[in-house]
Amino acid sequence: MSKRALITGITGQDGSYLTEYLLGLGYQVWGLVTPRADPRASRIGHLLAEVSLLRGDLTDAESLVAAVDRARPDEVYNLAAMSFVPLSWQQAELAADVNGMGVLRMLEAIRIVSGRDGPPGGAHPGDPRFYQASSSEMFGNAAETPQHEHTPPQPRSPYGAAKAYGHLLTGNYRDALGLYAVSGIMFNHESPRRRPGVARKISLAVARIKLGHQDKLHLDRLDARRDWGYAGDYVRAMHLALQQDRAADYVIGTGRTHSVRDMVRIAFDEVGLDWRDHVTSGSGPEDTVETDLLRADPVRAHSRLGWRPTVSFEELVRMMVDSDLRGLTTERGAAAHPRIAGQVG
Repeated sequence: MSKRALITGITGQDGSYLTEYLLGLGYQVWGLVTPRADPRASRIGHLLAEVSLLRGDLTDAESLVAAVDRARPDEVYNLAAMSFVPLSWQQAELAADVNGMGVLRMLEAIRIVSGRDGPPGGAHPGDPRFYQASSSEMFGNAAETPQHEHTPPQPRSPYGAAKAYGHLLTGNYRDALGLYAVSGIMFNHESPRRRPGVARKISLAVARIKLGHQDKLHLDRLDARRDWGYAGDYVRAMHLALQQDRAADYVIGTGRTHSVRDMVRIAFDEVGLDWRDHVTSGSGPEDTVETDLLRADPVRAHSRLGWRPTVSFEELVRMMVDSDLRGLTTERGAAAHPRIAGQVG
């Protein structure tokens, strides 16, 4: 029989790539979507005939118990989160509720449906295996670079603090209750499906500038450096982490950093423009929540999972620019010929 997976955050960037990957492996995929979501307009709109959707929310414990009980998954991937770091300062309580307490509610849902009353001394064969999407943001002001699985958390935002809580809690349920629970400590990962952050802000602006829709792009810190990878690569690591004999945490990243300036240069080069003609820079309010240098030490993922990224930083940037350029060109064509765009057959 095929394995069954339950994915929270299935309509997001990572959820959509993971869904495609698991379906390709023959999984039955169940997805948790909030009551407000419209899956038809989401990143999994093209997959709705192949997945089963359940309504629920990480802030609603009863809905999580019902979802686990209905799906009876072999694997649970908790990818749902408030994902924009600066926004967590404006909605700190919500960030804590979703990114922190939401992990607790999902772990409890698994424990309740599995009938766990206390420490069992080991994982039960029929229990779901649990993957928690932790974040490099929990390292914040890390005293060491690169960061590995034992680097102490030093978060600099409500988002990072909530992610650190969920990460530590996942380890507690693994060590104390014997659940097969894994945290993947994800460093920055992007794709054409990413909501606008720094990387998508750049790729969208470059496409708009190329098409004459705007002239300038303002960025706060051109020298800021990040460990950037491709989301499609990272979901393979998530799956591999749940296939091992013993549960463990894994840092998922490239081990290399690049500056925002590097990204800008490659993006403008892709469309044949000189970035210096279009980019302005200067400090902004988000500097107050910027983390220090974050660079992954993915040795454990390499050695135990056999995982390595396949898409380079330059390939990723060019992929995002090309995708946004195609998307904006299609939108412009549809706006210019609305009657033709609306015809079917």
